[in-house]
Amino acid sequence: MRIVIMGCGRTGSILALLMSHAGHQVTVIEKSQDALLRLGKRHGCAIVVGDGLDEDTLRRAEVERADAFIACTNGDNTNLMVVQMARELFGVQRVAAKVNDPVRAEAYREYGILTLTGGALLAGYLRDWLLGNPTQNIEQYNQFYPELKQLLED
Repeated sequence: MRIVIMGCGRTGSILALLMSHAGHQVTVIEKSQDALLRLGKRHGCAIVVGDGLDEDTLRRAEVERADAFIACTNGDNTNLMVVQMARELFGVQRVAAKVNDPVRAEAYREYGILTLTGGALLAGYLRDWLLGNPTQNIEQYNQFYPELKQLLED
């Protein structure tokens, strides 16, 4: 599988290493040379230094050839905008974005973009662990925020 990952922070670098090690073709887009150090010396990933919001950077990363595009920078707006660009401009069908704001994440899920909110996933998982409940799948944890929102409105 050809995967383009934008952002080489903790999440992006781990994902890039896991997928590369599993034999997939991984391209990492990152602005900061220092962040790329997280990949180590034998990562096997193609590297594109640049801003993923720039179409030329996306072209250099050959996004149009990607089977999947994942945006995991620290910026919700950046991640959501670039996954839309990957899908609409470059035709990538499998797109996902790391989104810290659960309200925004929920809204974009309705448009068919897989969004993952670390806080909600972790809180839901820990809740189940604390209560001795079986763990759930991502879709169920993604519904954690609407459940919490309902509790706050009561």
